[in-house]
Formats: sequence, C-alpha cells, structure tokens
Amino acid sequence: MNFELSEEQDMLRGTSRDLLSDRAPIAHVRAWTDRDEDVDPEVWRLTADLGWPGLGLPEEYGGAGQGLVELALVAEEIGRALGRGPFAPTAIVGRALAAAASPELRAEVLPALAAGSNWATWAFAEPHAPWSLDRVRTTARTERDTIVLDGDKTAVQDAGGAHWLLVTARHDGVPASFLVDRAAAGLTVRRQQVLDPTRSFYEVRLEGVRVPAERRLACGPDEIQRLLDEGSVLRCADALGVMERMLELTVEHTKSRVQFGQPIGAFQAVKHACADMALLVHGARAATAYAAMAADAGADEASRAACATASYVAAGTGEVAARALQLHGGIGFTWEHDLHLHLRRARADSVLYGDAAVHRGRLCTLLRRSPASA
Repeated sequence: MNFELSEEQDMLRGTSRDLLSDRAPIAHVRAWTDRDEDVDPEVWRLTADLGWPGLGLPEEYGGAGQGLVELALVAEEIGRALGRGPFAPTAIVGRALAAAASPELRAEVLPALAAGSNWATWAFAEPHAPWSLDRVRTTARTERDTIVLDGDKTAVQDAGGAHWLLVTARHDGVPASFLVDRAAAGLTVRRQQVLDPTRSFYEVRLEGVRVPAERRLACGPDEIQRLLDEGSVLRCADALGVMERMLELTVEHTKSRVQFGQPIGAFQAVKHACADMALLVHGARAATAYAAMAADAGADEASRAACATASYVAAGTGEVAARALQLHGGIGFTWEHDLHLHLRRARADSVLYGDAAVHRGRLCTLLRRSPASA
C-alpha cells in the first residue's frame, strides 16, 4: 500500500497547518479555554472557506467527495494545533447521512453541513459504559408516525451549538440511529467539566423526545459499528498530531535545557527516550494511514485495521505523553507550559471512541471470526 501523499493531499495538509498556525495559535487556544462557546465563529468560517465541513460529503450536496484519508489529514493538523470545533463530529454525522439517510433528509441537512452554516454531532456514548454497541441503553419506541427517544448520553462533542444530533438508541431491541433537532422538546444538554479544556463535551438527556419516523437512518448494527471505526480513525489522527507536537516540544527542550555543562539531549538515556517517542509517532502515523486507506477501499480488513490502530494509538499516546513529561520535568505539568495542554488532550484522545482495552477486545473477536485464523 502506497503511503505517499498525492499533491492535492499534501496541499490540504499544508493549507490546514497554515490556517491553524496563523489564526488559531497556542495563545488563541489558551484564550478560549475559559469561554462557554464551542467554537470561534471566525475560525470556523475560515475553515468553511477552505472546505473542511464538506470535505467528505458528496459533491451533489456541496461537498468535495473526499474520503477518510483526507479527513484524517485535517484531523491530524487539528490535533497538532489543539484546535477546537466540530470538524470531526460533523464529518462523522455527514458520512452517516450520506450513506443511510433518505434523499429528502440528505437534501435538507447535507448542504448546510457542507457550507458550515450548521454543524452536527454524534450522541453515542452513555454514562458509566464503554464505547460499545452492546452497552447502548437509550431506547426508541414507535408511536404512530413518530419515534420516541428516552435515555442519557455523555461525552457528546460540541452539542451546545450543534443544530442536529445523531442519536444511537435501541429500537425494538436493535441499535439504530436517529437525526434529532437540537431544539426538540424534551432534549436538554449540560456542559461537562472534563480534563481536556481545548474541546467542549456535553451530557445529553432525552426525555420523551419525538422524532419523525423518516429521520431514522437506514442502517443497522454493522453500519453503526463501521461509523464507530471511522470515528476511531479520526480520533487516532487527532492523537497523532498531539503526539507529533509533544515530540517536537520535547526535542526542543532537551536541546536548550543545560545540565552538568551541556544540553540534556547529549545524554544517551535522553536520546533513547526521544528515539522511543519517535518510534511510537511513526508507528501511529503508519497505522492511522493504513486504517483510513482500508476504510476508503472497503477492504475486508478495514474493521481489524481500525481496531488495531485505535488500540495502538491509545496506548502509544499515553507512553509519548509520559516520556515528554519525564524529560520536561516539573515545568511540563504547569499551566504556563504548552505541554500541559497537550498532555490533557492526549489523555482525552486515549479514551474517546473507546480505550485500548475496548478495541483490543473487539480485535480479538474479529480475529476469531476471520477465516484466516481458522
């Protein structure tokens, strides 16, 4: 498999990095950590001008018709810059709608998502439960021509300003997805206090929320699981950007921090630690690229690749963060140092869409089912 970027992909990465470094530098990130808004409207408008919201949507709805590889490239740059905003959740919901919504629903929602005038998010995870279809307890029942939703969701990114929520619930005992208006009666959101201040997460409560029956997506457990895999790949891309930046900060620090009359980077133990970090970053890059390419190609091993990547990156992110903090010393955990924010983002990324244990468990199940393992 060829991991080289095309000219267009390389340009997408370059323009994304330039935008974030120019309009959302680390000082901007710090300034927004104490605000209630999910996104800086000016930065979101600029990303919409670049085509980010519609990057993975069909061209007939105003999108660019690109795949998970291109979405992952942008997600990596967002992670590197500690960017905030609903790029990833909107991309995931958009892909779900493009694949399984009715033509009328696609025509209603996708153009607004592609233009960036509205955004959407996915309400999947539930309190005190892993990111797994087996643990979805939110219910959906049919009453005449409507669906009634009841349940609680957690870690719903950017739900405060979202126009639509894609809610996963059990309908007749089977997981299904429903597109719900943020303003629907009986739907309430409450912002969560989380470790990562660079993003906004919410609890969502659904109490007798009524949704037209035509807003149920034509997808079952397999399609929802595939969406979870794609969300995991985008999370891995975000984490890859964070890991890369932590490595850069650490190398810069070891070159400037002097001990015993020389930079600490001259000591063999420090060199080995940095080399170990670099190996984890390169491994995460290769795994994420492969998982995204396999998903775009519809390969049989796409699910296994997503699980392997998610488990590797979740564990690797923690290891890189630990090494970075060790080599920085106490300064790395202070609010004044930029590494502090990267450590928090890394920790959040290690559990979003499932931690390493969740993905390793599912990978073992997939391998047992695989004919090649028989």
